[in-house]
Amino acid sequence: MKLVFATNNEHKLSEIRDILQNTNIEIVSLKDIGCSAEIPETSDTLEGNALQKARYIFDTYQLNCFADDTGLEVEALNGAPGVYSARYAGEACSFEDNMNKLLLEMDGKTNRKACFKTVIALILDGKEHLFFGKVDGTILLDKRGSKGFGYDPLFMPEGYDVSFAEMDAATKNSLSHRFRATNELVQYLLLQK
Repeated sequence: MKLVFATNNEHKLSEIRDILQNTNIEIVSLKDIGCSAEIPETSDTLEGNALQKARYIFDTYQLNCFADDTGLEVEALNGAPGVYSARYAGEACSFEDNMNKLLLEMDGKTNRKACFKTVIALILDGKEHLFFGKVDGTILLDKRGSKGFGYDPLFMPEGYDVSFAEMDAATKNSLSHRFRATNELVQYLLLQK
């Protein structure tokens, strides 16, 4: 089975390909199908953004595809940055900018509970399906580790004493929010044969 993953994020593409490496599902990138468009993400929910991206690819290319949206939700910040995680510090911000803003917002806060959520929207033969993944954890006081991407250096998953950015890819991929949502997606796809 061949599926387009509607993302321009090389980190996400690599992570999904790692997670799916022992399946017969081939992941095709936007570059592979000649799509260089900046697909809009204008919804105020993770589900809405994931569906928006998947619908764009399906409507434009008529290819089976999926898209995801991920957000970091911090309890002390009423769920922020949430759906705005990628652009928390502004439209042209870097991962570093986002982490620095989060650390500033969390300064002095004792409740450091947070969770990462991923929603995957699949369009298969014109039908839409949603899959969810979540991992609970805490926001660290300082950045730790150099692996991963996004907020990984600040997020320590429940039951661990290291950040996502201190874990090797195999460990992170075995418990991450993206893995959990992808696992739901794969289980569904395996039933479609």
